Amino acid sequence: MKKQIVDIAYCFLHQKLQVYAHSALEWQRDDIEMAVADFVSQMNSDLYKVLAGETPDFLQTHSRFETDLKHAVLILNLFQDLSPHPERLQ
Repeated sequence: MKKQIVDIAYCFLHQKLQVYAHSALEWQRDDIEMAVADFVSQMNSDLYKVLAGETPDFLQTHSRFETDLKHAVLILNLFQDLSPHPERLQ
């Protein structure tokens, strides 16, 4: 998996998490959920499988969206730590 794919996913999801976690506006949180759902529908399928693990509809279920998003950012952050050795991502 290319480092650029991980970097793009991390930047996008990290930014969305920061806004989502601090927003009290339901419409804004809903918009973020829709944007993330659209993003993951186009995400590299191998990366999505790694992030989702065994979780069905990962990042696409309202009731656990924030938990899923935090998990995805955590995993992507770990991948960022591996970035000096991108061959480890394969």
